[in-house]
Amino acid sequence: MILIVVKFPVKPEHAESFPAKVAAFTEATRAEPGNLWFEWSHSLDDPNLYVLVEAFTDDGAEPHVNSDHFRQMTSEFPQYLTATPDIISRQVDGEGWDKMGEITVD
Repeated sequence: MILIVVKFPVKPEHAESFPAKVAAFTEATRAEPGNLWFEWSHSLDDPNLYVLVEAFTDDGAEPHVNSDHFRQMTSEFPQYLTATPDIISRQVDGEGWDKMGEITVD
């Protein structure tokens, strides 16, 4: 699978409304056949930072970046950001989440 983590530094005036601004893109991406997950988080340390954790099947990432909603995102999102997002994109073994070995909850 392809695992991607992206940090979006959002302008303070858009930080509160950012989830609503990305809702259509999120919904469209989650509906893609090759999408395994697409999850936004809000930093506890920086109120203007959102982190996206997403995963695709090996064949799913290319259709994602070639989709209409991805093209729209690349032209629309910059107006809400203070800088170019940082990204980590790697192909990793596995097909999903594993359980954490260091903590067990009964």
